[in-house]
Amino acid sequence: MKHYKFALILLIVLFQSCNEQVKKEKVEVAQNPITIYSIGDSTMSNKPNPEDNPERGWCQMLTQFLNDNVTLENHAVNGRSTRSFIDEKRWDSVYVKLKKGDYVFIQFGHNDQKKNAPKRFTNPFTAYRNNLIKFIEDTRAKDANPILFTSIVRRNFNEDSTLVDTHGVYPLVVRMVAQEYNVPLVDLQYLTEQLEELYGVEASKKLHLHYAPNEIPYYPEGKEDNTHLSVLGATEVAKLAVKALQENLPESTTFFKQ
Repeated sequence: MKHYKFALILLIVLFQSCNEQVKKEKVEVAQNPITIYSIGDSTMSNKPNPEDNPERGWCQMLTQFLNDNVTLENHAVNGRSTRSFIDEKRWDSVYVKLKKGDYVFIQFGHNDQKKNAPKRFTNPFTAYRNNLIKFIEDTRAKDANPILFTSIVRRNFNEDSTLVDTHGVYPLVVRMVAQEYNVPLVDLQYLTEQLEELYGVEASKKLHLHYAPNEIPYYPEGKEDNTHLSVLGATEVAKLAVKALQENLPESTTFFKQ
């Protein structure tokens, strides 16, 4: 009987100790705010004149899902590839600010594939791959955390209503680098492919920028853009990113709203 009492007391002590440790870890998280730095292209970037401009980047819409312990610095810029982002010293401006526990969201590809733009184009299996590795290794050198994202799809339905890929092997390289370097991956190509197909050929136009002439003042001549995102589209993509992170990155629960 004495042995049972001793075991019971020991279990109670261990349980209380675990509870105290969990409370301590939660306090430490709250006392150490983190910054998420997003680097990428126009599908992520902040857009000017939000009162009038209907275009948004998905990271621009991400802030509504973050709690007070997290700051998002969106460094994504229209038209940038891994090459131009590095060459223009934009990566340097992020790197110098990184601190332990921060995160870097990395999504490039749309502009790396532009062969007619030598200041942006990268060969997927050489320069593109090595630029991604540079972002990863630099981030980890600061005890921060890289997260890789494949590029979102373009709304590119053919005459048979089949959504056709436009990114070639670039998303494959992202997946390969993520696996080789053990980096968390959010496969936005796959997730947004499902999103476009769910909306369908016509309704998916609402995810992008489709306006007739004089339909809205911002585009008096009209607009038909199947790459960039509307408020709805950017919000939907941000939701997909949040859900994927919550499912695959346990610590992300500490920076998203409950």
